[in-house]
Amino acid sequence: MVDSTQTLLTVSIPTLAVLIGILVNNSRLGDTNRRIDDTNQRIEGLRADLSRQINDTRELLRSEFLRVEQVMGARLKHLEENR
Repeated sequence: MVDSTQTLLTVSIPTLAVLIGILVNNSRLGDTNRRIDDTNQRIEGLRADLSRQINDTRELLRSEFLRVEQVMGARLKHLEENR
């Protein structure tokens, strides 16, 4: 009886330790995966914000250049008329 109990403990304790280790590592991998997903979502949000800001700036520059073009055209027309 003692030999079978010793054999059972010799096999079961390391097996139990390995199973606990697998569960702990699985939990840690799940946490890491969630962190990566959260980071990717934040990066996508930042990309969207940056893209929106770039488009807003582009539209602002276009409108300002159009205004400058109109002013320059008016001034050239005035100069041509007063020649």
